[in-house]
Amino acid sequence: MTIKDKLKLGKDVYGVWCVIPSPEVINIISKSGLDFVIVDMEHGPMDYTTAQQMVISAHSENCDAIIRTPRNDESNILKSLDIGSDGVIIPHVNSIEDVEKCISYSKYPPIGNRGYTPYTRSGGYSVNDDYKEDTNKNSFVGVIIESKEGIDNIESIVGNENIDMVYIGTYDISADLGCSVIDKKVLDELERCSKIVRDAGKSVGCLFHSKEELNFFKSIGINLLVYSVDSSILYNEFSQIKNWR
Repeated sequence: MTIKDKLKLGKDVYGVWCVIPSPEVINIISKSGLDFVIVDMEHGPMDYTTAQQMVISAHSENCDAIIRTPRNDESNILKSLDIGSDGVIIPHVNSIEDVEKCISYSKYPPIGNRGYTPYTRSGGYSVNDDYKEDTNKNSFVGVIIESKEGIDNIESIVGNENIDMVYIGTYDISADLGCSVIDKKVLDELERCSKIVRDAGKSVGCLFHSKEELNFFKSIGINLLVYSVDSSILYNEFSQIKNWR
């Protein structure tokens, strides 16, 4: 069952951001039982050859693999989907016009204008008459709101029926608001935005670092829950060794 299916059933889903360009690291993470990994091609150094291997590695352990694209453009969204990922998360979405762009690039006609070839991992390497319709139905499309402009426009952003999830990027929003990521202004906006998104029938995503944060996020309706970043988890774990000396 994909994360899109789980979210439709009202389940919470758990994953991690991945910036380390390594199929082996993805395989270890996926084997832990998480629902998904996000291959971060905006901040991570991987190319699409490596990203495809990371997706394959996740799928070998029945874990969904979502690509955060470098930007909201046709080429990057097309490649991110053609390598066989379960969907995309589009960064820096600030308006309904940004949403319409990413849907145009993510979905085949009649919904969008995604370029078509069956000869990719996504297409199964062969012609399939049902492929485009099935892909439009099953592929996951999320957007990241990470600015004051984005949160100001959230009501119109969630109005597009083809968006599955809105991820609230609290780090960039806090910078835009000129305060700490744990400032009450940020947490109030997070709660307000979460309610708007859930009332529109969409899922909400956010990053958490502790059980306390997790419980708070779940209490305000966030149901796509991303635990930290692979590089940070490794660093923090190995950094403890110096305290044992």
